[in-house]
Amino acid sequence: MRPRLCVIPGDGIGQEVVPVAVDVLRAVLPGVECEPAEAGWDCFQARGEAVPAETLEAVRRCGAALFGATASPGRSVPGYRSAILTLRQQLGLYANIRPAASRAGLSPRPGVDLVVVRENTEDLYVGRESRDGDVATALRVTSVAASRRIARTALRVADARGAKKLTIVHKANVLPVTDGLFRDCVREEIAAWNGPSAHIAVEECYVDVAALRMVGAPESFDVIVTTNLFGDILSDAAAHWSGGLGVAPSLNLGDGAGIAEPVHGSAPDIAGTGAANPAAAILSVALLLEHVWERPDLARRVERAVDAAVADGVRAPVLATVRRRVLEQLDSEPSDGGTA
Repeated sequence: MRPRLCVIPGDGIGQEVVPVAVDVLRAVLPGVECEPAEAGWDCFQARGEAVPAETLEAVRRCGAALFGATASPGRSVPGYRSAILTLRQQLGLYANIRPAASRAGLSPRPGVDLVVVRENTEDLYVGRESRDGDVATALRVTSVAASRRIARTALRVADARGAKKLTIVHKANVLPVTDGLFRDCVREEIAAWNGPSAHIAVEECYVDVAALRMVGAPESFDVIVTTNLFGDILSDAAAHWSGGLGVAPSLNLGDGAGIAEPVHGSAPDIAGTGAANPAAAILSVALLLEHVWERPDLARRVERAVDAAVADGVRAPVLATVRRRVLEQLDSEPSDGGTA
């Protein structure tokens, strides 16, 4: 069966970087079938819903999607909920995988190679907030099922990359019930694991200490597994070492589907100028190749092409320059036919 991709450009520069990433995907996987779909703030304004039912069905049908970016209204809008949060929760995309690696020409520091595996459906992101007069409350949710599931995902990631260490990030000294549950479930899954990472070195790290290490000693991390909010913050900090949020990829992964998305926002200030860097969207496609279509060989080809494209820096026009350089690099490498 040919691999299928649901293509959701979204808002702002998503409309520009996603077509470039699709071009790159077709260069390494020429048999891929693409199906367009809508989601985002513009979609909400036009149709009254940020994620139409047919978009959810398209992602389920394809099993893989590339989402560009979503604009944020910056205020409470009746009926609106973030498109990407809706996609994650409606499709059960319980794991967020965020790699960060040093890249010549972009990174401020060599030697960084880590991945944050973040629980993607619970914690404060369940959106259960209330206000009673001068007091506002947000409910934090942690379950055994979700904690065990993300632990197994982190161990699979560790197996695939031959990781030497797994770091459990939590704050159980202050949140002993919720984070204590998370930590204990992760520990139990590690003890039961029989994959290559069965004897991996395991450490625990409070999130504040992890933040300090991410700033001062990012090389000390390999695979990090953590909760939704902590993972969101730490993975954004980690992106600094690979060149910033503008070139950071991510993958939202569930049992039946995966949605890749560049971490950058819709960047309305540069939309339409050609200044958007498509590297994050291209590297997000590499995550689909590796974790959804199980083609790590093709994922490495894409990553090498991006590395070559940005090695001596990128000058304007950024969008066109990176596209051209990546495709030239891929064309210079022998292809195995790109079937999956």
